[in-house]
Amino acid sequence: MESPSSPLPSSAGEEPAAQYKPGSIRRVRLQNFLTYSDVEFFPGPRLNVVVGPNGTGKSTILCAICLGLGGQPPLLGRADDARLFIMHKKEVATIEIELVPFHGGQTHVLKRVIDNNKGAEKGRGAGASTYYINGTKSNMKEVKTLVTEKYHISVDNLCTFLPQDRVGNFSGFDAQQLLHETEKSLSGSKHLYGTHMKLIDLQKELRSNNNNFETIGEKLETLQKENDRLEREKELMEERKKYMEQMGLLNCKKAWLEFDEARAHALELKELRKQTKAELDQAMAAMKPLLDQQGKITSEVERMKARSAALDKGLKRNHTDYDKSTRKGEKFQDEIEEELSNLASIDSAQRRAEKNAADQKLRVEELQAKLADYPNEEEIDATLAEAHAEIRELKRNLDVAKREHGHVHRQLQEIADNCGRSERKLEGMNDEKSRRTERIFRQQPKLHQTYQWIDQNRKMFRRPVLGPIVCEVTPKGDNAAAYLEQHVSNNILKAYVVECKEDYNLLYREVRGKLKLPINVVTVPNGTLNQVTPMYTQEKMNILKNQHGVLGYLDESFTGPDAVLQALRDHASVHKVLVGSTKTHESMDRHNLLDFLSQKEDGSRGLMGSCIFTSQGNRSYKSTTNISAYSKKASTRGDEVMPPKMLAPGTNPQVKAELEDSIDQLKRQIEELRPKEMEAKTRQEAMNQEGQATSQRSREAKSVKNEIRNIRGKLDHATRKLQDYEESAKKDNMTEKKTTVAKVRRHFVGCMTALQNAGEAHTKLMKDNYTLAGVKMTEDGLRAAERKTNDAISEVQKVNADKQREYSQISSNYQQVLKNTKNLRAKATEMVDIHNDPVMRAKLEELPETLPEVEAALDEATLKVNSTTDNPEVLVQYEQRKREIVETREELEGLSHAQDAKRVNLEKMKDPWESALKNTVTKVNTLFEKYMTELGFAGEVRLAKGEPISGEDGGEEESSFEDWGIEIRVKFREKSSLQTLSAHVHSGGERSVSTIMYLMALQELMVSPFRCVDEINQGLDERNERLVFRRIVANSTQPPKIPSDPLSHAGQYFLITPKLLPNLTDMENEDVTVLFIFNGPFNFRHFSDWNPDKFVKGISETPGDEGEDNLDNNNSSSKATKHSYDDGDGEDEKENNVNARDGGLTSSRSSRKKMRVVEAPH
Repeated sequence: MESPSSPLPSSAGEEPAAQYKPGSIRRVRLQNFLTYSDVEFFPGPRLNVVVGPNGTGKSTILCAICLGLGGQPPLLGRADDARLFIMHKKEVATIEIELVPFHGGQTHVLKRVIDNNKGAEKGRGAGASTYYINGTKSNMKEVKTLVTEKYHISVDNLCTFLPQDRVGNFSGFDAQQLLHETEKSLSGSKHLYGTHMKLIDLQKELRSNNNNFETIGEKLETLQKENDRLEREKELMEERKKYMEQMGLLNCKKAWLEFDEARAHALELKELRKQTKAELDQAMAAMKPLLDQQGKITSEVERMKARSAALDKGLKRNHTDYDKSTRKGEKFQDEIEEELSNLASIDSAQRRAEKNAADQKLRVEELQAKLADYPNEEEIDATLAEAHAEIRELKRNLDVAKREHGHVHRQLQEIADNCGRSERKLEGMNDEKSRRTERIFRQQPKLHQTYQWIDQNRKMFRRPVLGPIVCEVTPKGDNAAAYLEQHVSNNILKAYVVECKEDYNLLYREVRGKLKLPINVVTVPNGTLNQVTPMYTQEKMNILKNQHGVLGYLDESFTGPDAVLQALRDHASVHKVLVGSTKTHESMDRHNLLDFLSQKEDGSRGLMGSCIFTSQGNRSYKSTTNISAYSKKASTRGDEVMPPKMLAPGTNPQVKAELEDSIDQLKRQIEELRPKEMEAKTRQEAMNQEGQATSQRSREAKSVKNEIRNIRGKLDHATRKLQDYEESAKKDNMTEKKTTVAKVRRHFVGCMTALQNAGEAHTKLMKDNYTLAGVKMTEDGLRAAERKTNDAISEVQKVNADKQREYSQISSNYQQVLKNTKNLRAKATEMVDIHNDPVMRAKLEELPETLPEVEAALDEATLKVNSTTDNPEVLVQYEQRKREIVETREELEGLSHAQDAKRVNLEKMKDPWESALKNTVTKVNTLFEKYMTELGFAGEVRLAKGEPISGEDGGEEESSFEDWGIEIRVKFREKSSLQTLSAHVHSGGERSVSTIMYLMALQELMVSPFRCVDEINQGLDERNERLVFRRIVANSTQPPKIPSDPLSHAGQYFLITPKLLPNLTDMENEDVTVLFIFNGPFNFRHFSDWNPDKFVKGISETPGDEGEDNLDNNNSSSKATKHSYDDGDGEDEKENNVNARDGGLTSSRSSRKKMRVVEAPH
């Protein structure tokens, strides 16, 4: 290392003090801070590149710098309580920072000690920190005064101090926020920013036409009443504490009384079980004789049953033979009767044929006479032709009338539809959702344009399109609206939901591609709401609800279409976020609720992240626990929930009035068109009636013609049947009679044989019936005896069963009571062991002796406690209200100052401020244009003013100072134009490039001695990352502006990054210091294990894979050792113990490179 060139003392490996600007960080030491148990390192005076894997503690260094210089946790965007930065299982964390002094001045060492046991339990840890300056106890105000006024350090300015969790905040700044942060960074005392704020305040005061004494008086009265209320609450809090202690004693007494009652009950059940068992044994012995008798009777019944079955089988066989012979005889008799009938019908058939022929002849003559009565067919045809001509003419006239009526009807229907839509829209304005939607579209005109286009072109889409999401959801309360808006990003709230890829492409092509409107689109296939696995099991959820006041999941606190709910689950994980209450907020502090949420339920090791919303009074908070991917440790971030903006309800009265006027006008148009529609409808109905009469004449003529054709057909059919009947009457039938007589003789012989067989079968059947009847009577007698015996046994068994159930029930009750007694004893002993704690035993003996009396006393104490809200901040609020009362009184007395003095003061401040600001923006713009051009892009920085406003006299005044801002305009493609930097237009990489170049343009103008940027190079492609890194190195290491003044350089710069690209030639600059973070369970055992010279020599001399072997040998000591530490509880765990010393690496004699190692020794 270089030898010191300054009289200041320097530790091993430190840079010469002459190169440091006053206020630069010379040394940092951390103890028990987040991932570091003990670390000390020495940054270089110029560019410091902090490198290390994710989760090792790179961002922790920036957190330590911020907090060590008097900053507060909300500036980091991680948490709102300084105690959350203490290492897990440790009680105290220490931050020590040594600042480089001015020439000849005193060196200042700032120290902040954060104690987990200090500060309000439900506060933000303000009282948990103790500050020291050069070893002397100080306070936060003195530290901030020293840091900001003497050394011009602003840790609350994102232009100079940009932590990882707020990188997104910077790129999301609007023009006004960007101007404010820029002003803060360009003057040591924040002169530009302070003057700007004063101008805004003065302008607001000047716009007020009079001093509203009445409003301030009401405010003073309200504050006084609030202070009176707080004083009463303070007295209630003391009374509540006394009853809380009484509740604890009563609960202990109740537990021991419940145990005594349960034990007495168990002894009673034990004696009853013994008595019931003896009675059951006696009853079972009395049943044996009955069982023996039952066995004998059953055996005899079975024997009779077998004999009866054999007889029944023979009976069935004889019965079958008898039935078969009988049916055969009956069949022959039927055939004989049929043949005799056929013989008689032969003669009658001939007589019927002669009669039918005579009847059919009369039918033919009747049809011939009927046909002669009809008119000539030619006359009928002429009548049909005339009717058809009239119908065609009427049809043409009717078509004209229909068209006229249809035109008027469509006009009327269209106006009625418009009126209906307007009425529905008016009705929608009367509900919260419609008013909210209207307000959102009024505030977001481009969002409204996209919605209008989608609504007018819904027929183009294949499936329904919903959105924007913020207009589709309906929160179930004000807190639900605030939670949803806090948790879900604006991009998702403003997004539209489609159900297929085709609609997604159509929206982007038409809206973003053609209309040039920004739009966010999410896809939910088929709009289906999928089943989700709850974040926590039902058992754990019951505990959270009953013991910690959790209300449920965030997706249960609002309603909306299935597709919208699925989109919020997919992109915001609303189904994994818990919603709690005031009780939940108390559990976070008293019962370590966040640790309980981080525990996995499957028994596996490790932790899991969580997110929960809680409330306290009129405030709400969001607590998020993240698990480091590297160290597997939990880090918690807390944010206060702001009131909702987009999801807040509201409507526009002017728009509602315009809509009502439009509805009235449409209704008047409907009344004007109704008479015209009725006239056209009447004319059309008259033509319809005339056409129906003509059609009736045509139908009658057709009917007559059809009747003539029908009669002719019947006449032809009757003539043919007459011919058939005449032929049948002349037919000869003697041969047929002889054949029928022969059949009758054969059937008679068969009938006699069948009847003889049936008689023989009947004789056998009767004999078997007599025998079977005797056996059945014997069987019936035995069965009666069996039933009697069974009834006697059933009676005995019923008695025994009742006794057995009684015994079982008593045994079950005894076991249950015994188990409950043991649990009650364990519970009571856990609450207070009266056998080993005579003091508590004596206190409990003073309480009531019976359980009802204890429960009554407990209910009374609980009622007293619940009637008073636990609010430890009453005293703080009481003192704060007193101060506000004093301030309000002073404000009331000071409102008599003349307004002219304020206007004169504004004009005196405005001109120098505006001149200095314009000069600054011009310089920044010049450098920004240059840097963007070097990257192959284009950009400019310009000062934007708001529109002029109307003055008191009707003329125009200066534009609002609140609207002044800085616009960053960039162009990344040759054919595009300069556009204002925006998350809606530019990618993450483009925003990162623009942000870095803007910070680089500001660097030469900043007065802060150092700047910090965390992982801003993430998301860049390789080319841009190289160019950006080159610019950072160039700006941070350029020679001093004044050659004779070595401290006129750009100052100290901290760049945090998890990775660096290979072959970065800019790293060879001597003013670049690399801080390597070797922090974790598997890193170097000691910093001396890292030998850079050996590493470089091995890589340069050994080709191929041997270089890797040398590297492994170099690190063998760290790989061979498991790192552990004793946490004081006797348990060894892997932990990130860190201590750091400088290590140097020399690549050649002509080029020297400073590198630091921050590692984990054991």
